[in-house]
Amino acid sequence: MSIAEQVDVSGDMIEYLKEQEKKSMLRFLTCGSVDDGKSTLIGRLLYDTKLIFEDQLATLERDSLKHGTDGENIDFALLVDGLEAEREQGITIDVAYRFFATAKRKFIVADTPGHEQYTRNMATGASTADLAVVLVDSRQGILKQTRRHSYIASLLGIRNIVLAVNKIDLMDYSQEVFDKIVADYMEFAKDLGFTSIQPIPMSARFGDNVTMQSSRMPWYKGPTLLSHLETVPVENEYLDKAFRFPVQYVVRPNLDFRGFAGQVASGRIKAGDKLTVAKSGQQSVVKEIVTHDGNIDEAIEGQAVTIVLADQIDISRGDMLVDPENRPHVADQFQAHIIWFDAQPMIPGRSYILRTEVDSVSATVTALKHQVNINTFAHEAAKHLNMNEVGECNISTQSPIAFDPYRTNRVTGNFILIDRFTNATVGAGMIDHPLRRASNVHWQAMEVNKEARAALKNQKPAVLWFTGFSGSGKSTIANNLEKLLTAQGKHTFMLDGDNIRHGLNRDLGFTAEDRVENIRRVAEVAKLMTDAGLIVIVSFISPFRSERRMARELFPEHEFIEVFVDTPLEECIKRDPKGLYKKASAGEIANFTGISSPYEPPEAPEVHLRTLGHSAEELAIQIETFLNKR
Repeated sequence: MSIAEQVDVSGDMIEYLKEQEKKSMLRFLTCGSVDDGKSTLIGRLLYDTKLIFEDQLATLERDSLKHGTDGENIDFALLVDGLEAEREQGITIDVAYRFFATAKRKFIVADTPGHEQYTRNMATGASTADLAVVLVDSRQGILKQTRRHSYIASLLGIRNIVLAVNKIDLMDYSQEVFDKIVADYMEFAKDLGFTSIQPIPMSARFGDNVTMQSSRMPWYKGPTLLSHLETVPVENEYLDKAFRFPVQYVVRPNLDFRGFAGQVASGRIKAGDKLTVAKSGQQSVVKEIVTHDGNIDEAIEGQAVTIVLADQIDISRGDMLVDPENRPHVADQFQAHIIWFDAQPMIPGRSYILRTEVDSVSATVTALKHQVNINTFAHEAAKHLNMNEVGECNISTQSPIAFDPYRTNRVTGNFILIDRFTNATVGAGMIDHPLRRASNVHWQAMEVNKEARAALKNQKPAVLWFTGFSGSGKSTIANNLEKLLTAQGKHTFMLDGDNIRHGLNRDLGFTAEDRVENIRRVAEVAKLMTDAGLIVIVSFISPFRSERRMARELFPEHEFIEVFVDTPLEECIKRDPKGLYKKASAGEIANFTGISSPYEPPEAPEVHLRTLGHSAEELAIQIETFLNKR
């Protein structure tokens, strides 16, 4: 190739790239129940739009013979089912993203799994999508997972739906079958808030109405899937929203430059515009907007930029720069819808890590207002959320966070919940609105504080949290410890699990939800007692790590001392001082720790008491020795 030819090719490439930049972008996902043909549909789209290279096609033909489900024909699902497990089972497990473009538009499609246990993956794909292609097997009609995915799509802000009635070839291209499915879907989706629902009868396997109009369904006069995707209005809704800029990094290459790097979440900003720090309320003016290619006059949603302000104000990673005339909410209590992902249920009162676009804080679900029935969308009373269930909850965070309602801003109105021990993402949430209650209640500063009260008693306040099986010896050891401390002139108080349930917690049972509330109340009482300068001895089974962690976080570092009374379950059953294990084994006591409910031993207790071969007095002395060294 000559130099002149190379220049021409280079010029053509530049022109081609410029043309691509002018095209609008549509993000969409395929969803629905298992084996509705989602992966096959995407493979057919890529094949019919000539977006498969020759080597990919050769590999696809070879893989179809090995893993295919369509005899000697090409199995288009294999184009996006990339995991070996997916190919072997013929299902989608992970979310597969594919980019393709036509003469009219660019696309990013997310192929999401249909199995119920992978609902979290579907929610991930839906969180950034503008449109959802909901596939329905014409033989099966509307299924539970069809309803679940449609509801989640609605919840996550998707307003455009394509109802793809697939495998219509297996029903003799019947208009009656198609009309029945469309009527059923329209009926249950009428209250989900979709702007448009476009039903299309199709056969992804043979390409009917995917990219070309099918001659086998002359009764259908609507668009093909591709033509609809190319023409459905997709306006950049975030450009007209209030400016939001989460600060991801403070750029300080030298003493003369201080900028704030991040991606514009919504709206637009120009040099000279006023900005406010969401939480602190400090204001300044945009001095310049810096990019890798130089300064620009204006930045819009989706652009990664560095903003330089005219004033030196306190801003760090995790802050959010916003429009001073349209600021987000800043609150530590709000209502949200939560999709629960984890096998362990969501229980009100438990502590999680809540992470938004800018914040990461400890949070507690203070109330589960109701669960949403996926079949009827009715609001039903519930005490917890199981995996893949959706509920409306009240949430309290350890410190205020900045947010917008999800319905007005999907970027700044979403969050995830993370398990404190496994670091697994256990839930995803969409914020509805802040809770304004108790706005007239303020913390009253006292002139006589904890330090003054403790000084009067000549001791350091502390809570010694005894945990272990029933019958492990917790109360006996705690009693001996309190006698030792009292003999030394220490001021103590003991909170015993059985005694507390006769008064403060007499309304609580032994379900997982009630156990959480039981520990929450006791921890708050213990905190008040340490504020009085006391040494508090708490003796509770407290079987769950998450609740003990919640209790620990109420206290300053080193003030909470976890004491693991480590007695093997077999020994506790052998002792059975109250006859409880016998009753539990006979089924007379439900949710009994060690028999029908689990116990999660501490992983790093401050004091670990191995009780076998030691008397209660000896073990109490071990704790006393620890306290004296402390």
